[in-house]
Amino acid sequence: MHNGILLVYKEAGYTSHDVVRKLKGILQQKKIGHTGTLDPDAVGVLPVCLGKGTKLAEFLNEKDKEYVAVLRLGKTTDTQDAGGKVLSERPVQVREEEVLKTLLSFRGNYAQIPPMYSALKVNGKKLYDLARAGIEIERKPRVVEIKELEILHVSLPEVKFRVACSKGTYIRTLCHDTGEKLGCGGVMAALERTRAGEFIAAEAYTLAQIEELVQSNKITDVIKSVDMIFSQYQAVTVTDEFRRLVKNGNRLEMKHIIDGADLTPGEVVRVYGQDGVFYALYEFREAEMFLKPVKMFL
Repeated sequence: MHNGILLVYKEAGYTSHDVVRKLKGILQQKKIGHTGTLDPDAVGVLPVCLGKGTKLAEFLNEKDKEYVAVLRLGKTTDTQDAGGKVLSERPVQVREEEVLKTLLSFRGNYAQIPPMYSALKVNGKKLYDLARAGIEIERKPRVVEIKELEILHVSLPEVKFRVACSKGTYIRTLCHDTGEKLGCGGVMAALERTRAGEFIAAEAYTLAQIEELVQSNKITDVIKSVDMIFSQYQAVTVTDEFRRLVKNGNRLEMKHIIDGADLTPGEVVRVYGQDGVFYALYEFREAEMFLKPVKMFL
């Protein structure tokens, strides 16, 4: 079984679940999960967790994302993208300067209302299931952060832009909100996720390329290790004698560590065995002079 992170370049026409389903067949393993859903028409980097790597999902989902998108003014749809049912069409009678000023005004924190066509759950039901049944419910706005927004190209009624944002940000809704603010409506015409956390699209592989790597026995060369996303944490090693304590998720005392780590209160560390195997994340508790488990990766 493969363990780690595989960067998939999701192509248009596939759902994120489609990618996982196909990978289970290509890699011949069941324990696979994706992070950060991409819409079927969207493309870009999709980190997929394999084996022990599935425990990383909670960490990867917290990461910022970066996209290149195209806003098309003059219409609205039920899905807020170009593939949805057209709800209205209006002439685009705004100047380029006004469009750019309006789009750039969303930089920083803003309260975004999630679209009905989304995987968010309300009372145990996914919003897109309700939307497909013709049911629309009130959604509470959520504060998201547009950390960077750069205009790449303008040819009205379209604007191509790059955006870096916090988790949970819907670029479709950003396009919709821009159109509403301008009074002419707007939809997302194209979307590519160029970065998810530290992972970039240039390092990702299509499903066809992954299949070729499997057939040539080179797939392990492109799977990123489980511990690589924790490189910001100090690494400590435990002796073979006390390795079983880590495997059982027990606390560790300083005497169990053999590399003389100088730890600060509350510091999180990567714990390895003498064989170099990554076991867990532990947190140092100075008052008690021991380390408590944060997340096990055995």
